Amino acid sequence: MPPNITKRRRSKAKGVGFTVMVVGASGTGRTTFVNTLCESEVLSHKDCDNPETAALETGISIKPVNVDIEEDGLRINLTIVDTPGFGDNVNNDLAYQEIVNYLERQYDDILAEQSRIKRNPRFRDNRVHCLLYFIPPTGHYLREIDVVLMQKLSHRVNVIPVIGRSDSLTLGELKAFKKRVMEDIAHFDIPVYNFPYDVEEDDEETIQENQDLRSLLPFAVIGSEEEIEIDGELVRARVYPWGVAIVDDPEHSDFSRLRGAILGTHLQDLKSLTEDVLYETYRTEKLSRNAGPYSETRESTMLPAEDLANQSVRLKEEQLRKEEEKLREIELRVQREIHEKRQQLLAKEESLRNLESRLAAQGSDSIIGSPINF
Repeated sequence: MPPNITKRRRSKAKGVGFTVMVVGASGTGRTTFVNTLCESEVLSHKDCDNPETAALETGISIKPVNVDIEEDGLRINLTIVDTPGFGDNVNNDLAYQEIVNYLERQYDDILAEQSRIKRNPRFRDNRVHCLLYFIPPTGHYLREIDVVLMQKLSHRVNVIPVIGRSDSLTLGELKAFKKRVMEDIAHFDIPVYNFPYDVEEDDEETIQENQDLRSLLPFAVIGSEEEIEIDGELVRARVYPWGVAIVDDPEHSDFSRLRGAILGTHLQDLKSLTEDVLYETYRTEKLSRNAGPYSETRESTMLPAEDLANQSVRLKEEQLRKEEEKLREIELRVQREIHEKRQQLLAKEESLRNLESRLAAQGSDSIIGSPINF
């Protein structure tokens, strides 16, 4: 058997790597969407049985989960990066920074790998190719937190805005909300992924497909982890007193169009933009900061021996950078823990105040102990 055939078959068996990050506040349908997308329970729902701790601000955590799926005969090694806790705090500055740090850390890892003399054949590329940002279905405009997050992240990852739990809006409300969201995105000049096409190079079918997908932005999606039987066929749907909302019905939800785009027709485009534009931009910025203003002159006169010495310096700089990253992570974690402790303390103080109020109310109805004379 020719070697190239063996290589192609092994590559097909191994599958295509693809990473999706999902960001959105609690209650926007993020977890249900992911489980619907993967057709299995990939993420667990938040458990809030204790009312005293339900309102505590726990801070953001970033959790990657790997799952293998198949789309149109193509095996995809899908990584879902969940961000529980985002948007649940009064101050979300730390949450923004932690997401940015995570995205840039993946770029730093591959930059360090590419700088090695001998590369690791088992190195895993964890760069995020697509970020789905879940906008709450308020029916109004983008909130400040929505604008700030998309502005901060759209220069590091392909951001696709999504309206979660869109079945909570009427068709008229949803159409008007979509229009206002896109007007806000244009007003604040947020470079979201808008399914780009080239009129001169792309064929008519590709142009039309991208125009159709662009017209759906932001995608209005619903999710369901349960199946019901309709006309003898099991479908994923949500049942309401007024009717049934079917997840994969284009008349009810944009879910199937979004899934087909990110895991099918536009998967490679999202990967290419990440590699050729977003990563290269970051790489240029990073190396320019490290090299200084004389980098071009030095590159033109550098000898092989100097190149090896420079390689050693770069490796040491990379080690120092990783140590600095660890220190920043520790600092963020300590700040988050202090914040959590403060919230717990406030909750306990509130509980004590409630107890004192109840005791005072009971004391007004009955005499406890001897009276106190002043």
